[in-house]
Amino acid sequence: MKKKLILLDMICYVALPFLIWNYGRELLGDYPAMLISTIPGFIYTVYRFVVERQFNIAGLFIIGSLFINTTVNLLSGSAEQMLWNGVYLGLFYALIHFIVFIIKRPLALYFAVDFVYSQGWSRNESTPVFYMKGNFKWFQIIQILFIIRGLFIAGLKMWLLQKYGVEGYNQMLIYRQISEWLFGLLITAIFIYTNVPISKYFEQIRMEEARADSKVNKSLI
Repeated sequence: MKKKLILLDMICYVALPFLIWNYGRELLGDYPAMLISTIPGFIYTVYRFVVERQFNIAGLFIIGSLFINTTVNLLSGSAEQMLWNGVYLGLFYALIHFIVFIIKRPLALYFAVDFVYSQGWSRNESTPVFYMKGNFKWFQIIQILFIIRGLFIAGLKMWLLQKYGVEGYNQMLIYRQISEWLFGLLITAIFIYTNVPISKYFEQIRMEEARADSKVNKSLI
């Protein structure tokens, strides 16, 4: 499944945009070709959203970002402005991540709450567990990685734009996806590491509830 997702990521976020940009720009022009090259990624992201049923904070964040990105792309007016607007949007998202980090409301924590909610735990039950001292620091670390990722990718785009202009779009597609994968692997590793003690805690609660139910049933017999 993971290999299939990586392949689909490669096709929809890199290969198809790359082909559309390279073979469509002479026929359509730079800006229309660049705009059309974003369609496969948009459709694929919406598809993943629907299939994985992410109707939660994580899902709303994804769809909200898609809506903002698409609106800005449509209003850009030129290929170069569209790329610069992508840089500004990246910095804007990094600022959002920084703000929630400062006020100690990391989005990473709420993404984790969404995950355990899908496993049957109510948000009211699980949220205090994630805010425990030993657990909370890891979600702040993940939030810092979100900030670093946003700044790094925005900086990379800016550097390529200044060096190559619109001609650097191919490099942006490739380098951006590689960067997304590297940061994604690191963030996922921390999520998995954090999830081990939290899963044990929830399993312990579940066993205690099962024992309590068993005692009640015996008393009724």
